[in-house]
Amino acid sequence: MTAIRVSAPLPAAGYADTAELLAAAATVHGSRDAYVEADGTRISFADWVGRAGAVAGQLSSLGVRQGDVVALMLPSGIDYAVCYAAAAMLGAITAGLNPRLGPREIEAVLDRAAPALVVRDARHGAPAPIPPGLAELSGAELASGTADPDALPLPRIGRDAPVSIVFTSGTTGLPKGAWFDANNLAASAAAAGAMSAPYDRRLTSTPFAHVGYMSKLWDQLVWGTTLVIPPAPWNADGMFDVLRAERITVAGAVPTQWAKLLELPEVTPEALPWLRIGVVATAPASAALVERVTERIGVPLVVRYAMTESPTICGTEPGDPPEILHRTVGRPQAGVEVKVTDDEGVSLPTGQVGRVRIKSGCGMRGYWNNPELTSAAFDAGGYLISGDLGTFDADGNLVLVGRSGDMYIRGGFNIHPVEIEQVLAEHPRVRAAAVVGHPADVIGEIGVAFVVPDDPADPISLPALRDWAKAHLSDYKAPDHLIVVAELPLTAMSKIDRNRLQQLVADNPPPPRKSKS
Repeated sequence: MTAIRVSAPLPAAGYADTAELLAAAATVHGSRDAYVEADGTRISFADWVGRAGAVAGQLSSLGVRQGDVVALMLPSGIDYAVCYAAAAMLGAITAGLNPRLGPREIEAVLDRAAPALVVRDARHGAPAPIPPGLAELSGAELASGTADPDALPLPRIGRDAPVSIVFTSGTTGLPKGAWFDANNLAASAAAAGAMSAPYDRRLTSTPFAHVGYMSKLWDQLVWGTTLVIPPAPWNADGMFDVLRAERITVAGAVPTQWAKLLELPEVTPEALPWLRIGVVATAPASAALVERVTERIGVPLVVRYAMTESPTICGTEPGDPPEILHRTVGRPQAGVEVKVTDDEGVSLPTGQVGRVRIKSGCGMRGYWNNPELTSAAFDAGGYLISGDLGTFDADGNLVLVGRSGDMYIRGGFNIHPVEIEQVLAEHPRVRAAAVVGHPADVIGEIGVAFVVPDDPADPISLPALRDWAKAHLSDYKAPDHLIVVAELPLTAMSKIDRNRLQQLVADNPPPPRKSKS
């Protein structure tokens, strides 16, 4: 099916930098909602840009200059969006830190980012510690008024200057910051396809520190999109209420959430006349579920494939057969080149599995402050070398079959076992530990920990192990299942035998997850 494109209210090609586009969006989109928080607090495009102007002046008075990094340790919401826009006006670079990061991760990210200023908020729980010596601004101290950005002495920035850094973990658990300039953000807006239409109202569950938000600033400004933050924790009634009350046009959810929504008798096309598209997140949707959503709600589901380093890669189109959504991640998006190669970079024929490589204007410029990793991330032709393995089918749809490394993805977050293993092994009751990913409904994969106890007669419990992990790392990195072993299996090269561990999981499977409505 050929996607029908409609013109955006603001053509991205006409703006010199993010500051200029922000000013245009304030005028063109004006009183339209830019953000709606879970409690109903909202801000228009004009007020968002006006507040950003005031905060830009505040940041400038604190010494933030063009090329400086501003680290945001803020929850997803209006304050985060205001600070992101304010930094962009100054030509500063925003590095978001997921609020779920643990102390060790925060220290590593801040060390790599080397920010001139950290903005963090203590109003949503105890503030996370930051290394001494960093300049800090409390979220409660952010300027609350508005200022005309045209009245500020803003620098001429250009579209090739860095705008944002999105951090992900490396294979050793060390942070890697993928950075993007305004040209990247403009390319993402141009490649949006069916995901964006003029004045969409989008229900978003992506943390603002995630690439799904950080790379989409121009997309929001170009299309005039309203971002609506759902209440937490998730439940079907709450999602239905938000879909109706906020007249949502684009909504994303995991397959189980779509299924739970369909259980509500009130869900009909007449109840959701504004919804035009649904997005499947985290795990594949069955063909039967795709068909039921289309019948009960009257909207198509689509699948999107992306990664931190390349926030736009492949996707299905509205009208694709349900089996395509279940079996594949669709076709390359506009302006994106995707190929499947052998280890030497030679393209493989249709049906043959190999390494997925991506090239587009959306892809990162590199890893922040890490030229060595940047060089290793791209091949000689400029293609990003992903860790994913896949193949193309006869219709040009990409089928993912696995990953080349040991990384697993839990609820949309990339997790590397080595990082968790190092933390678990520090527990006084743990002599050795290993972690592998295991397929799971709803969230894609879970972490399974193998522990050699210090005292075999009194092994550590799963709750105690999870508490230990969450005290040091993001909570989503805590293992979901525990298998106690006398020794970790080793290969002939004295390395952990992860194939054997996977067999042990198959022999000792985790209990079924309890569904939450």
